[in-house]
Amino acid sequence: MKKIIVMLIFMLTACSMGGNEFSQNQKKWSDANIPHYRYELSIGCFCPFRDQMPLKVEVQNGEIVSMINSTGTVVTKTDPSFENFSRYATIDRLFTELDSDSVRKADVVTVKYDSTYGFPTEINIDFIKAAMDDELSLNVSAFEKLP
Repeated sequence: MKKIIVMLIFMLTACSMGGNEFSQNQKKWSDANIPHYRYELSIGCFCPFRDQMPLKVEVQNGEIVSMINSTGTVVTKTDPSFENFSRYATIDRLFTELDSDSVRKADVVTVKYDSTYGFPTEINIDFIKAAMDDELSLNVSAFEKLP
């Protein structure tokens, strides 16, 4: 019985000290209040568009301003991969994806966060550990605040 009480106290203390890593970093990103930024996004999966990575993404006020693939081609809404790319093309959308039911139910999820602004820099998801070709990786690099 004492073990259970000690465990409950530990869990309640941990929760009251600022929540989990996801929440802390999402708050850090929100508190940074960066309305205009650019970064490189690499989406890794068993997908036909791997050769277009990384994407250079510019975001302003939560909206995608532009996405340019590795060949220098602007990715427009008519591009067959636009929906796949735009799903992860803002920092807020990366947080939304991490908080989605499918990711929360995945067998393995690892995330690294930027120490300054809190955004995810590396996301690795294995939805079904025993399955092949279901993994997804998202990498954010070359982040810069824009005026």
